[in-house]
Amino acid sequence: MSGVLGLAARRLAFGVGTLLAVSLLIFGAVELLPGDLAEQVLGRSATEETAQALRVKLGLDRPAWERYGDWLGGALRGEFGVSLTNGRAVAEQIGPRLANTLFLALYAAAIATPLALALGLMAALWRDTIFDRVANVATLTAISSPEFFLGYILVLALAVQTPLFPAIATVNPEMGFFERLHRTTLPALTLTLVVTAHMMRMTRAAVVNLLASPYIEMARLKGASPARVILRHALPNALAPIISVVALNLAYLITGVVLVEVVFAYPGVGQLLVDSVSKRDFPVVQACCLIFAATYIMLNILADLGAILSNPRLRRPG
Repeated sequence: MSGVLGLAARRLAFGVGTLLAVSLLIFGAVELLPGDLAEQVLGRSATEETAQALRVKLGLDRPAWERYGDWLGGALRGEFGVSLTNGRAVAEQIGPRLANTLFLALYAAAIATPLALALGLMAALWRDTIFDRVANVATLTAISSPEFFLGYILVLALAVQTPLFPAIATVNPEMGFFERLHRTTLPALTLTLVVTAHMMRMTRAAVVNLLASPYIEMARLKGASPARVILRHALPNALAPIISVVALNLAYLITGVVLVEVVFAYPGVGQLLVDSVSKRDFPVVQACCLIFAATYIMLNILADLGAILSNPRLRRPG
């Protein structure tokens, strides 16, 4: 148990260090942008006195390292400053948007994860059959297609030609749960097509690699059915790579939704990030990027820990 805790502590320390490095890159990228931020916010018609007053208000007259320390300290407390476009607290704007993004990601994960595991196990069970070939072609097609292309195809098929779902995924806090599910079905299906393909192929590969193991051959010689061989003997030993790929795809569902949210005009963090970039609202851009980075790093750590806990051989130090 102490070995697992030590590994978890090292993974967590590495994640914190990575997040600090990413935060420095995010802050530095904004600092390196050309032009005067105050003049960009106020416009070219602003006087020098007005621009200087805004620079002082935004702290642009202070050293960059000092402003970075203040920004990072505020981020640790959940305070990301004030929006340059509307004067509202950034955290106040991101909160509802983050809830919407998490809802969409969990909706897609609830569809994609069991579907991908089932398809991967069936492809491994019926390897080299027509089902396996069709599944491989379908998953390669889904992986090769950009998210926005899949989204537009679904809009054409399920919103225009067959109006089953709305093409625009507008939601609000007063909306009921089932109505929200209905309105977010198309973006959830778009994300499902992308991540299901990857998870299905990894599940199939992990199980197929184990089917040539001696203990699998022994189970077959004892008369175990193919389904029992896979579910009882192969699947438990393939959990480590499967858990890793599921966790990484969950991270993608949260951090990779930018294009999908833009296609369906979904009010999530991705849409807020795009809008803020177009308005040059840098405090909001920095906060969105940091939240995406923290989420991705955290889920990567959970993927590592899940793989370690599911495979005793990975718990050995070294």
